Amino acid sequence: MLKIYNTLTGKKDAFEPLVPGTARMYVCGVTVYDYCHIGHARSALVFDVVRRYLEYSGLRVEFAKNFTDVDDKIIKRANEQGVGCDTITEKYIQAYYDDMKRLGVRPATIEPKATEHMADIVRLTETLIAKGLAYQVDGDVYFEVAKYGEYGRLSKRKMEDLQSGARVGVDERKRHPMDFALWKSAKPGEPAWPSPWGEGRPGWHIECSAMAIRHLGETFDIHGGGMDLIFPHHENEIAQSCGATGKEFARYWMHNGFVQINQEKMSKSLGNFFTIREIFEKSEWPEAETGEMLRYFLLATQYRGPLDFSDQALKEAKSTVNGFYDLFARLAETGGKASGDAGLNTAIERCTAAFQSAMDDDLNTPVALAALQGLRSDLNKLLAEGLSTDARCRAREAFRSLGRVLALFQLDQWLFNVETGGHGSPAGEVEIERQIAERTEAKKRKDFARADAIRAELAAQGIIIEDKPDGTSRWKR
Repeated sequence: MLKIYNTLTGKKDAFEPLVPGTARMYVCGVTVYDYCHIGHARSALVFDVVRRYLEYSGLRVEFAKNFTDVDDKIIKRANEQGVGCDTITEKYIQAYYDDMKRLGVRPATIEPKATEHMADIVRLTETLIAKGLAYQVDGDVYFEVAKYGEYGRLSKRKMEDLQSGARVGVDERKRHPMDFALWKSAKPGEPAWPSPWGEGRPGWHIECSAMAIRHLGETFDIHGGGMDLIFPHHENEIAQSCGATGKEFARYWMHNGFVQINQEKMSKSLGNFFTIREIFEKSEWPEAETGEMLRYFLLATQYRGPLDFSDQALKEAKSTVNGFYDLFARLAETGGKASGDAGLNTAIERCTAAFQSAMDDDLNTPVALAALQGLRSDLNKLLAEGLSTDARCRAREAFRSLGRVLALFQLDQWLFNVETGGHGSPAGEVEIERQIAERTEAKKRKDFARADAIRAELAAQGIIIEDKPDGTSRWKR
């Protein structure tokens, strides 16, 4: 049974969906004012894998992931560039989709935008005022944290110890420094929407509560996001959502750890971050290979722990993934004797059991990857004994099936380049096959000078030729 570390309870809880057969999950998405960095990539991939494993386990998944498309940073960027906020948000939403496609992250089933849910936000705010949990000051509306007795239960903080951690400075009009904005009155030059308290826009925290309740109901299963969102964002979501409905908001709270550069948290404010597109642009490898390498690197550390980013770590991930694809290429060859067939089922069953056990233990992807590495080792030994064509196909499918949970090993080979974007046969493959055929004929004629020249020509293109004992050759980039 799947167990998830629940930030709310502080322990691993057995996952039992509220609605049998269906898991409902909400993950806080990006604020669309800039390109996504590697920290965003980690969070996106972590919850993509959560969703994939729930589906692998037989559940139907309703997955909502929002876009924050009204925010101080968006307004500032729009004013700096002399354009409307829509121009900024549309640009970076499209950039987000481009980045996620490169990483193999599937779109959520529901992707709401804050600006499309103003009526829901206003209604939720009205409910909080009516229940005495919020108050109005000069067109602004604040949630009064002292009125919610369980405030701090997610972050394990006590009211008397809390300091202001909101995005804006302390407002002297607030009854308590930790009271947070549900609605902000309009300022000149800012986008605004109508409300009972005058023109304005929502606070950051109320957006997610309104969108989650609208699309997943007043209580749903999993709420996810980065560890930096535990306080104040998720703490405030719990207070306003539970305060409004009188029900538990999310039953399991999952948070991924930070990405670090030299043991220091990566952040835009510190200037020590890499955007996803920068990693792809600077990579020496084709796009499809880079995406596979980056996914493997991000999943090689358990999602709750810190992840240290470095070029060396990426290269090590690339080397490991190359080893898998080298095995897949060998498995794709026509089989011969079947001496190793008898051990294949045992190897696959052992790997599958270890893989599922690791994933059931709070999505422990490093251990799951180790199980796949174990199967790779077993297959190398079985290939030396001899595997039939049917056994080779079953072995490849085992990797593909388990790899699908991690968004790995879905490419047939490394033969991909920028022109194809990682889909289909690459440009130039036919010409490479022609040159290899010519080289084989040259070797048969004992024209070794020509054969060596063709090998050198291909090597200059980054093509490696491996000659087999039977006289045939195979190649890879």
